[in-house]
Amino acid sequence: MFAHTLADGVEFRPLEPWQAAEFARHVVLVSDDIAAYIPWARTVVDEASAREFLEGYALKQARDEGRIYGIWVDGVLKGGALFRTFHAAQGVCEAGVWLASDARGRGLVTAAVRHMIDWAFGTRGMARVEWLCDPRNTASAAVARRLGMTCEGVLRKAFLMDGERRDVQVWAVLAEEWAT
Repeated sequence: MFAHTLADGVEFRPLEPWQAAEFARHVVLVSDDIAAYIPWARTVVDEASAREFLEGYALKQARDEGRIYGIWVDGVLKGGALFRTFHAAQGVCEAGVWLASDARGRGLVTAAVRHMIDWAFGTRGMARVEWLCDPRNTASAAVARRLGMTCEGVLRKAFLMDGERRDVQVWAVLAEEWAT
């Protein structure tokens, strides 16, 4: 069992298919907070779709291609972080996050991703950790900035969501830039 304490009463640990009911309830509660930027906030609507989503990440983890973790505050799932992609052979991965509005402002996401980046560079030997976000998602960009990532540019109209072509801001940190 893996668990990492982020703050008093806050645990960061794997989010797995057996937790589908809890994850489904969580997504229903936070979907209004995150749906503008996170596509799965609209597709995870019940326990079955939550299980399918989490099973997808379990398969990614088994193939060493991604991972998903939850953030529990006082025993309640409030958000999470993931390696949306993880290309060990290339040494490049992408981190992503979500968090309920009532848990924001405590540095939980920054602490969680810092732990993930430490692991990616220190344990797995990755060369680069990326962070992609909609430029309008200023909170997401602020986390990347706090983590010491560099904004490398914007991929114009690179992402389709709700029939709208959106820009994608690319942030990254390299192993040699990372200070723990």
